Amino acid sequence: MTRSDLVEELAARFAQLTHRDAELAVKTVLDAMSDALVRGHRIEIRGFGSFSINRRPPRIGRNPRSGESVDIPEKRVPHFKPGKALREAVDAGTSAAAPAVAPKLKS
Repeated sequence: MTRSDLVEELAARFAQLTHRDAELAVKTVLDAMSDALVRGHRIEIRGFGSFSINRRPPRIGRNPRSGESVDIPEKRVPHFKPGKALREAVDAGTSAAAPAVAPKLKS
């Protein structure tokens, strides 16, 4: 699902929202989440999951072409951990769809 798909879904579910209002709502929520992560805050959405920042320490890597050592600086990267309800919903969706898609063996 892309951002535009999310906007379309939101506009379709809530008839009182125009496409422009739905687009503004999605942009506002995503911008607020981005700003919180940039400031180093943790975001927790119950039943969905949590977003946090992981620190990757500096290290020495190798250039694959020349084999030369390269210093890789420290990085802060976003990390998503799905909540229990989301994990169970995804698991139930895949296990329910798997038997219908599995080919039948001849006996």
